[in-house]
This record gives sequence, structure tokens and C-alpha cells, in this order.
Amino acid sequence: MMKIEPVTLTGKIVRLEPLQLSHADDLFVASQDPGIWTYMPTILGESLAQMQEWIISTMQLQESRKALPFAIVLLSTGRAVGSTRFHNLEPQDRGLEIGWTWLSQEVRRTGVNTECKYLLLRHAFETLGAIRVQLKTHHNNFRSQQAIERLGAVKEGVLRNHMIMPDNSYRHSVFYSVIESEWPQVKAGLEAKMY
Repeated sequence: MMKIEPVTLTGKIVRLEPLQLSHADDLFVASQDPGIWTYMPTILGESLAQMQEWIISTMQLQESRKALPFAIVLLSTGRAVGSTRFHNLEPQDRGLEIGWTWLSQEVRRTGVNTECKYLLLRHAFETLGAIRVQLKTHHNNFRSQQAIERLGAVKEGVLRNHMIMPDNSYRHSVFYSVIESEWPQVKAGLEAKMY
């Protein structure tokens, strides 16, 4: 069984830190691009108070062992530029999901997301002993689908009418996964891209 505890994961350009209220100011600034929220089930960025409330509710998910949220911090500046998390935790089945990832516009297409996913996948497979890591995205979020496919994840299918979005539209979720037997090849591919 996986024992999922708060941890800091450090790469060459980012550090994933356990999400705290101290990240609220940076994350509020990072959340200002409305395009971030087009395909997300929550819309943030309206106020600092809203960001603080979101962080508190996310930390409560961690306390109840339902998620392990991170702030994405640039090593070069020390600023939080987004967030990601482990969630849909299934310790008895050694599975989990990487998701709720959002990044400020300034760090998109810079390698930040790739390194985040690498750090999370490495921790899931090599430290936690996961046998399956899943990712999912909105059916219209083609940029996210391409990014997940570039990681080396396998597309498994689509859950139709999976979620109701803030605008009351229906989201079909495209599911992907990496399983433990694929991790060595996925890891090598990511390391070749990054380093």
C-alpha cells in the first residue's frame, strides 16, 4: 500500500512544495490570465481572498488524505507560478492521478510543465510504488492532450458527460495513463527532452 505524505520535489527549474497559504500572493498573480480557467472545473483569479479560500479547501483535502497539492515554484525567482496535485488516491490499488495543474502564462512552453510531470511521475513510481498513474483533461483542451501525449502517456478513452463545468456545459474527459512497466521508457524519454 502506498503511503502518501507531503514532500518537496526539486528539479533543475522548479520545486514542487506542499501548498500553503504563504503561496497565495504569488498564485493570485499567476492566476490572472482568464485563459487558464477555460477548461478547468474551477475559476480562480477573482480576488486574493478567493485564492486563499481555494488553498484552504485544497489543504483540507490533504488533511483528509484525498489529495496531495503542490505549489510550483521557479528556482530562478522563488515565485510560485502555478499548482498541481496528486488526487483520486487509491493506495490499496497503488494508483493515483496527477491533475489540477495550472500555470501562469509566462511559464507555458518553457519546460516547467514537463519537469513538474517528470518529478511527480518519478515520485509516484519510484518512491510511492504506484503501478498506475492517470491524467485526464477536457475533450476540447487539445493543448493539454498534446502535452500529456508528449509525456508518453497512453490514451485510454473518453468518459462522456463526465463533469459539469462552471458555465453549466458538459465536459467529456479524455483519460490517459502510465503504468509501472512503461515508466522506464517514459522516464528515459522525458530525461532526453529535458536534460
